[in-house]
Amino acid sequence: MKDRLTLVLCANASGDCKVKPLLVYHSENPRVFKAFKGHKTRLNVMWRSNKRSWVTQIFFMRNYLVDKQLPLKALLVLDNAPAHPCQLQDDLFPENQFITIKFLPPNTTPLLQPMDQQVIANFKKLYMKALLERCVHVIDTTELTLRQFWKEQFNIMGALRLIDKAWEGVSQRTLHSAWRNLWPEGVPERDFEGFGPAPASASAPVDDPEALLVDDIVALGHTLGLEVDAADVQELVEEHSDELTTEELLELQKELVQQEVQELSSGEEEVCEDAIPSSEIRDVLGMFEKVTAFAEKHHPDKAVTTRRVNLFNDNVLSRFRDILKRRQQQVTRDMVSGQGGKRRASDIEPQPGPSGVKFPKRASPPDPEVVSPSSP
Repeated sequence: MKDRLTLVLCANASGDCKVKPLLVYHSENPRVFKAFKGHKTRLNVMWRSNKRSWVTQIFFMRNYLVDKQLPLKALLVLDNAPAHPCQLQDDLFPENQFITIKFLPPNTTPLLQPMDQQVIANFKKLYMKALLERCVHVIDTTELTLRQFWKEQFNIMGALRLIDKAWEGVSQRTLHSAWRNLWPEGVPERDFEGFGPAPASASAPVDDPEALLVDDIVALGHTLGLEVDAADVQELVEEHSDELTTEELLELQKELVQQEVQELSSGEEEVCEDAIPSSEIRDVLGMFEKVTAFAEKHHPDKAVTTRRVNLFNDNVLSRFRDILKRRQQQVTRDMVSGQGGKRRASDIEPQPGPSGVKFPKRASPPDPEVVSPSSP
């Protein structure tokens, strides 16, 4: 499968707060959402879209502190992934200024990053088990073959259900173990027992949850007729931990763009776009430029203004600029093929450039290496 998503996991040292996972996908409104009547606000993940499925922002929930009647203070620990900008603290909205962000030293993620201490690996194994259980159920109850289900039936909605089940299965004990290296004082001492390497002469305990989980995965694989053993499971988990190179990401992005073009041409993904007149989009973009010019002229903090303008422009208005661009390209194709005579006047006007107000120029950042902590 060429499709890919980025999933960010976050939990506290007490192990009693697992933040809803942040999912970054290449499409804001996949066509399967319409088929399943899905609504992003009701999903079990925080859904964000990015053309390359890269994480560009960090989101945090304050509900836990309020519910526990704790002081409104939080420390967000991040590694030095390229997707985590060093100025992230300055980019927090005013209502989130209670969060202090600290970055781990370079090259210490495998040693200190809590989510990297078996939490992500445990999640992936739980996801793998849930996926194989789903496959077994389909094979037993339908006429589909495993290949048919995998290629024709399994989609992002199915993945979301498995993500929810797997994240729910990550235990408090596993989370305690994850935080042990970074903050031993924050983990109950009773949970230290059983963590860490076993003596050389000792055998693995028979009730080792991780070993039992791998055994379940292997048994499910055999049920499906797959030749799989414990080493294969570990290899798959480690393989999905490898960072994609910039070249691999660009190639993946090229394939995804081609897929999106095909979906758009069939009219199945962005049906609602047709309801927005081009003239209205241009009016809104023009008003945004006026607001931008006013804010840049009168706001005392130019750096904050520039960041907020760029954030809104890139993450919100870029969608509507893309709509105009696609419509103009379609008009051009229609004119070349002689089929553009009956289009609306608002759609055959050339797409305007900036209306006299220039956005602040920003240096183009280098193509980052994606850190995809968990990409089921």
